[in-house]
Amino acid sequence: MTGITKSFPGVRALDGVDLTVLEGEVHCLLGQNGAGKSTLIKVLAGAHQPDEGEIHWRGAPVRLKSPIAAMRLGIATIYQELDLVEHLSVAENISLGHEPTRARFVVRSGEARRLAAELLSRLGHPEIDPAAPVGGLSAAQQQIVSMARALSHDVRLIVMDEPSAALDPDEVRNLFRIVDRLTSDGVAVVYISHRLEEIRQIGRRVTVLKDGRSVADGLAAADTPTPEIVSLMTGRSVEHVFPPRKPLGPATVDPPALTVAGLSRPGEFDPVTFDVRPGEILGLAGLVGSGRSEILETIYGARKPASGRVLVAGEEVRAGSVRAAIRAGIGLAPEERKAQALFMLESVTSNVSVSVLSSFARAGWVDRRAERTATRRATRELVLRPDQPETRIKNLSGGNQQKAVLARWLLRGCRVLLLDEPTRGVDIGARAELYAVIRRLADEGMAVVLVSSEVPEVLGLADRVLVLREGHVVHEAPAEALDEHRVLDLVLEGNHAR
Repeated sequence: MTGITKSFPGVRALDGVDLTVLEGEVHCLLGQNGAGKSTLIKVLAGAHQPDEGEIHWRGAPVRLKSPIAAMRLGIATIYQELDLVEHLSVAENISLGHEPTRARFVVRSGEARRLAAELLSRLGHPEIDPAAPVGGLSAAQQQIVSMARALSHDVRLIVMDEPSAALDPDEVRNLFRIVDRLTSDGVAVVYISHRLEEIRQIGRRVTVLKDGRSVADGLAAADTPTPEIVSLMTGRSVEHVFPPRKPLGPATVDPPALTVAGLSRPGEFDPVTFDVRPGEILGLAGLVGSGRSEILETIYGARKPASGRVLVAGEEVRAGSVRAAIRAGIGLAPEERKAQALFMLESVTSNVSVSVLSSFARAGWVDRRAERTATRRATRELVLRPDQPETRIKNLSGGNQQKAVLARWLLRGCRVLLLDEPTRGVDIGARAELYAVIRRLADEGMAVVLVSSEVPEVLGLADRVLVLREGHVVHEAPAEALDEHRVLDLVLEGNHAR
């Protein structure tokens, strides 16, 4: 791709971008949210037409007029938000759009299942049932199905957008094994990730985008220092440090901000008990499926516990009721913020004010001026950009979307904030800002419970850490008393440690 330019109304998304990918290599595409990565891969996928520039495929100039045209050439894209049809089977998803048929109109279901089984075995996952509904699979398994669908078209280049975002360490290692298998067959991979530590593990060369321009093309992944990559992405030096912790001081006779006593859901997590004091950040570390997210959702009332109690400032909260949890002062920023927390077509104002909308109502009408004033106060406190309350939330970067979720609970005045993967899909510059926001909220007296798949994030942000494995709490310690290797040992050998 040479000199690719693409503009939208009021925005020049790409400004002369170059990208060269070699056969059989993993080429990492990096950049902050808004740098132009998504637009570039949509041009490569045939979903957008460039205003200027050229694309050469295997030595010849091409025009990718549609995603079908790109697929026919052997170019497939696996987006971060997988485009699978949940109520269809694995085999039906893999062959969707090019189903094996007889008499032109009758789908040969048995042949579709056989082809699906062959592709899943090629990817090292013969255990996935081709007849199973995709909606019942884990996130990692759904990603394997997306790869199988791409391979069903005999692709020579696969674009993977944040493929590891929802995976635990074991699943990431398996993903890397699959990528190695693909590249050994000559397939090229464009790999997009905000996790810079992955780039050295899997990447051969790196292209960096900033403000719609390619500021580096073809850097050696193994030889380029991380600070140099960060500087290219952000235009400044970003320190890999977390905000300093404030000493909590001795415990008082006042009740904790949050008390969880004997809370359990059989099959998801065993009875768990802990307190969180005002100003404290408690981290929950463990693999996907260890019960971390389920604990947060049960505290929030989205799941009903089999046993146990949740108390806020000593007052018991009615179990299994989100309404009761919110009234008690509990807020949740869920893992899937786009699907579970945000109204993507609505404005920043509407998304932030929804938790307190009744306070702006007068005789059945909403006082829009008061709503905008309160919203702007909350968003400015969190430095949400752009400072335009009527901007649609879908047009914000991942980091600013997350700030909008936090502003909602700040406006509500919540006392307990539950954060599930708060920096998922957020670039490195915005992460530093989010870390500062979370620490400041805690320093101002909010109690925070943090779940993250990234152990350094848990250890860097939290004051105290609970390590979980298969629904059990296997260890509790101050964050400063742990390191990444110790946490991973506990996670992987939790039953023995317990």
